[in-house]
Amino acid sequence: MVQTIQARDITLYELEEIGLQLAQDASFFIEWQEGLPPLTEAEKQALARVCSNYLNLSKRRPMSEEAVKMVVLSPLLDLAGFYQPPFEIETETSVEISAEDDGTVVKGNIDVLVIQKRFWVLVIESKSTKFDVTVALPQAPAYMLANPSPVNPTFGLLVNGREFMFIKLVIQEHPIYARSYALSIERDRERQQILSVLKRLGQMISV
Repeated sequence: MVQTIQARDITLYELEEIGLQLAQDASFFIEWQEGLPPLTEAEKQALARVCSNYLNLSKRRPMSEEAVKMVVLSPLLDLAGFYQPPFEIETETSVEISAEDDGTVVKGNIDVLVIQKRFWVLVIESKSTKFDVTVALPQAPAYMLANPSPVNPTFGLLVNGREFMFIKLVIQEHPIYARSYALSIERDRERQQILSVLKRLGQMISV
């Protein structure tokens, strides 16, 4: 009997059981570190503004998923050129996550945006420090495995407003993936790296 596992419930262990492998070669995913396009002064200033907006709004309460998309993610996707041809964006169904913190069940959502079927953006609604950016890590490769064009690499981005994590998945004999470490929008160098990686991925998937 075939067992169906919802993406929201899957674990990395279960994905590995069906063939997903973590890349052991450090050169497998260099796109988030090497060959990144430089940023203009105007882009750096725009990034600083995004960070300032995030810090101001997050002082009052944890940011909702919609606020994360509006205040942080949308400006970054715009700066990276993802709202211009040849890109298209689709919105997928949200999945729910939950965690028990000090006896209290805390719930949040992961909203999925798909860009040209080759770049999957998972936005986490963070209502607790329990929900760092890695909570969406199992779901990201689960969605990315559905890539209709497995000849080309698929990329993912996990976002919770403060942190960003990039993922690369290649479907060969077995699907192989690797991830970046979490980059913080609160650090100048890292937020510039986030935009540079987005721009580089845009160049790659538009070919």
